[in-house]
Amino acid sequence: MSRERKVAIFGATSAIAEACARAWAAQGASLFLAGRRAGALDAIARDLAVRGAERVATWAGDLADAGRHPELLAALAADLGTPDVALLAWGTLTDQGRAEADPAYAAAELATNFAAPAALLLALAGRVAAPGGVIACVTSVAGDRGRQSNAAYGAAKGGLQRLLEGLRHRLHGRGIAVLDVRPGLVATPMTDHLPRQGPLWSRPEAVARDVLRAVERRRAVLYTP
Repeated sequence: MSRERKVAIFGATSAIAEACARAWAAQGASLFLAGRRAGALDAIARDLAVRGAERVATWAGDLADAGRHPELLAALAADLGTPDVALLAWGTLTDQGRAEADPAYAAAELATNFAAPAALLLALAGRVAAPGGVIACVTSVAGDRGRQSNAAYGAAKGGLQRLLEGLRHRLHGRGIAVLDVRPGLVATPMTDHLPRQGPLWSRPEAVARDVLRAVERRRAVLYTP
């Protein structure tokens, strides 16, 4: 990537997003970071500046609150302008048993994992560089097929996959690529409660390398690892 590349990352405190940000910073990109935790964002921004980022701006707020998206998009425009790359990388790992027992919890999880990111994706479609821009979103292999163990989480991620497919068709004529990142088992805080045994586990840094390569190649779907 060139040193002039502008990258917006939503959910920037997630392990995969932070690993991607570090790789882009090393290439001299200008970065806009959005996430819930202001302190963590500030710490990440300082680290990225040391790693070579041209400049770093932050926005702290609840990304799952679609009512705040206009404020978020205004900050993006003021701090970064028109991004060349927009990466969405937030979500929660839904407790399937609790979702079946608690409708309010299930609704909140579906809003966090599908409704809010879907709303932001639709808004970003008209706000990335055209031609040449890339919209990337981290979904999950869980969205590929319904499973009893994670039906609510998988449904949300599957919905995002369909939305990204539709956006890809819509934006192709404008020269904007839409990348669906479908991670498998990645060692992050979200998976701390799972036993990490076997060859299918990967590190966020490895996923980040795959993501940056897929962005450069303007791929449609990336399975990683």
